[in-house]
Amino acid sequence: MTRTELTEKILDIKREKDWNWAYICGEIGGMSEVLVVGALLGQMKLVKPLARKAAALFGLSIAEERMLNEVPYRGSPMPPTDPLLYRFYEMAMVNGPAWKALIEEEFGDGIMSAIDFDMRIEREAHPKGDRVKLTMSGKFLPYKYYGNEQGIPEAGYKED
Repeated sequence: MTRTELTEKILDIKREKDWNWAYICGEIGGMSEVLVVGALLGQMKLVKPLARKAAALFGLSIAEERMLNEVPYRGSPMPPTDPLLYRFYEMAMVNGPAWKALIEEEFGDGIMSAIDFDMRIEREAHPKGDRVKLTMSGKFLPYKYYGNEQGIPEAGYKED
């Protein structure tokens, strides 16, 4: 079985049992629902205790449980073709240069981690239609200035 086939099996069981992601995440627990759903969709790994819980919930074999614990091949072709995913891509392409400039002005020469990262998704009531509220928080990782000489900073933190 491939990881893609396991994802399809999990989605088939989810449909058969008429479960929603909130129920599944409540049963598995242990970390953010974004990470749990991401793992069940093949983009993240579940640590062994959570892989065991997911396997029990979905009635998976030992081999399938172990597959949930493996580091997956992440990502998909760019640009994405799904309209919702494409809008995230569009937001980054249009707003990305401004985000980059503002982050660098505040923090220095570096990046926002997508590994040491938290994300929350919330519904926000609005008179013109409910809104999707995303809160993202990633650790700032400064670029290392290797080969630096005395008096030259070691990392790209904001200079005073």
